[in-house]
Amino acid sequence: MFDSDGAAATDEGGAPPTETSEVAQAYAAVRPEVETATALFVEMVTGLLDEAGINYLSVSGRTKSVASFAAKAERRRDGRLLYPDPLADITDQIGVRVITYVHDDVAAVAELLAEELAVLDDRDMGLETARSGRFGYASRHLLVAVDASRTVPPAYEALRRRSASVQIRTVLQHAWAEFEHDIRYKGTVPEEHAHDLDRRFTLAAGLIELADREFSAIRDRLQMALPASPPDAVEQDSRISTQDLAKFLASKYADAGWSRTDHYTWVSGLLLELGITSVDALAEVIAPVDAAGLIERMGYKYPPGAVRRLDDALLATFGTRYLDLEGNAHRRASLEGRLERLGGS
Repeated sequence: MFDSDGAAATDEGGAPPTETSEVAQAYAAVRPEVETATALFVEMVTGLLDEAGINYLSVSGRTKSVASFAAKAERRRDGRLLYPDPLADITDQIGVRVITYVHDDVAAVAELLAEELAVLDDRDMGLETARSGRFGYASRHLLVAVDASRTVPPAYEALRRRSASVQIRTVLQHAWAEFEHDIRYKGTVPEEHAHDLDRRFTLAAGLIELADREFSAIRDRLQMALPASPPDAVEQDSRISTQDLAKFLASKYADAGWSRTDHYTWVSGLLLELGITSVDALAEVIAPVDAAGLIERMGYKYPPGAVRRLDDALLATFGTRYLDLEGNAHRRASLEGRLERLGGS
């Protein structure tokens, strides 16, 4: 799948090399623990994105295979091993990939992870490519670890001793990178076609960069022009429709990014629990909230999504009543921490 340094990785599902080395044996012995940690990192990153209300397509993970680990452990420069202590030095044993819809959300995800985790390394491969005057591979690579100064849920305590390589890219960047990798590393391109292939991949990368910009422009334009709910829509209950809520929040928090569709549905259920069943009623309830002051008190270093902005406003307005909602039972502890930051009770 992917490698922390941007190089191509071997098939992560492959079997260990035939000549089993001590390094391969050592990694094979601990790999089940690494697989467990990988699942926890995916769960934690997904939870952070959902809590922040940032829109994304998918979050996935992979544990480096024994074959790939052993091959990387053998890499040398000037005759010297690049990773003298492979188990400690090879930092991409755990890989997490976040796919977003638009480029702005790549930065938002990176900023969120920088606020919530310790970032040990941060490489913007697209920026590096652009600075060299080229079009090509574009992806944000972060090496993250759980910040030692933070308290984390007991389920994530085991992650304190580990790091994860997080790759963040748009769906278009992902399509280009996967196709380019698939073609180049099969080794089936005749030498006489190599230059033409390079030119075509460069052209495709430029078009994808343009398309990413257009998608961002479309998103920004639509945020202020979402259509009303269709007249023949069948409401299952009296909650505010997802479309109406999205349109209202886009107008209320014009500087916030879209959230995932299911997040609008979820927060609409919370509003129903509070007895708020219309956009007009919602507007009246949160009108006294100083949105800019709320952002300052929360101290965000990343741009929270529209649903998170509403979530904060409801928390500031209703306090412990909001904590007690059935729909918030799974995240009461985190809400209590945020309420303390707001100075509420």
